[in-house]
Amino acid sequence: MSKQVYEVDEIKSFVKRKNNRIWIVYALDRKTKEVVSYNVGNRTNTTLKVVIKTLNLSNAKKIYTDKWIGYKTLIDKKIHSTFNRATNHIERHNLTLRTHLKRLTRRSICFSRSSEILSAILRIYFWG
Repeated sequence: MSKQVYEVDEIKSFVKRKNNRIWIVYALDRKTKEVVSYNVGNRTNTTLKVVIKTLNLSNAKKIYTDKWIGYKTLIDKKIHSTFNRATNHIERHNLTLRTHLKRLTRRSICFSRSSEILSAILRIYFWG
């Protein structure tokens, strides 16, 4: 299996009400621009670990992220990179997600009633 290059980022959303925050962590293949893994949950290492484990199993050559401390604890220093503008593709994908899925828009009357429904919607959107 060839080695892959990925970008990882998180998006904040909410379930039921605005103060019930939930995070969507996902990884994007840098070459194909396809989502390879995602997880929905709190902004903790437990949520992030699911995505990072998938990337490690796929023999990741490089993983680009922002400078959130959770990434530093879970990703090996040899393959982790936090360069300026290294996550342009996934940040653009975040905007596309927010545009296509109204429930992820910051100021909207649309929302998810449960994290399971949100996860199912994302699975359909990512892998249709």
